Amino acid sequence: MMKGYIIINPYLVPKESVYQAERLKEEFDLLGVCTEIVSDAFLQSELIDGKISAKLKDADFAVYLDKDKYQSEILSRTGVRVFNSHEAIRLCDDKAVTYIALSGSSLNIPKTLFGALCYRNDLAVNKEWADEIGDKLGYPVIVKESFGSMGKGVHKADTPAELIAIMKRIKLKPHLFQEYLESSKGRDVRVIVIGGKAIAAMERRNESDFRSNVAQGGTGVNIELPEKFKAVAEKCARVLRLDYCGVDLLYGKDGEPVVCEVNSNAFISGIENTTGVNVARAYAEYIVNTIKK
Repeated sequence: MMKGYIIINPYLVPKESVYQAERLKEEFDLLGVCTEIVSDAFLQSELIDGKISAKLKDADFAVYLDKDKYQSEILSRTGVRVFNSHEAIRLCDDKAVTYIALSGSSLNIPKTLFGALCYRNDLAVNKEWADEIGDKLGYPVIVKESFGSMGKGVHKADTPAELIAIMKRIKLKPHLFQEYLESSKGRDVRVIVIGGKAIAAMERRNESDFRSNVAQGGTGVNIELPEKFKAVAEKCARVLRLDYCGVDLLYGKDGEPVVCEVNSNAFISGIENTTGVNVARAYAEYIVNTIKK
């Protein structure tokens, strides 16, 4: 019998992540595949006598629902087939790295300026550079911390003073700056892509926040995915070599799709409930078919 593990973080496990793991296990069970939900701590990863090892030696696959790039690489080195791959997880974990990886692919991405890394809290923010950011991007300016999910770590500066304040507050964290798209205020399109094919989509709307994330008060609405949005989402997955992902697309000023973010472990509870699409089943079937090839 095929055997796999569904791996979650040992410390922070949001209810959405628990739902995702349980739904996947449920669908694997229906397919006759034995799976177990475990945390990274279960792996007992170690480096002894110059050799890397982890506990999942006899597994046919592992579904990695964490963002720990160290554990995902260790798993890959032990020969276990990991979904998504370590490299895909690495590229999506850091927003700046994601945009860099997507550059040169003829994708429509918001104008982006990358923040300089600061290593000491006593060092001052460069006001001239802040002025240049405002001049190039215009106000409001979107400031994104490179690490974060569910809309956390995404800020909006409406004035130069607010921009300086945000820069001071997050200067010790990797971050970037982007133009604000008024045409997409409080709304975007979340597309789930599995095996290179878009299988479900919803528009996320938030009347009280510029962020559309459900975790920030947004709601999902089932939509018929426009062909242009479908093509862009699938291209993002292809460029980043993702088995599974959620691609967030903004509306440009003429309604064209603009890449906002790509999530390697996009939650499925919201989109399953909104669209009625069995995302967990589609992902489980894709994994089983991939392993059998």
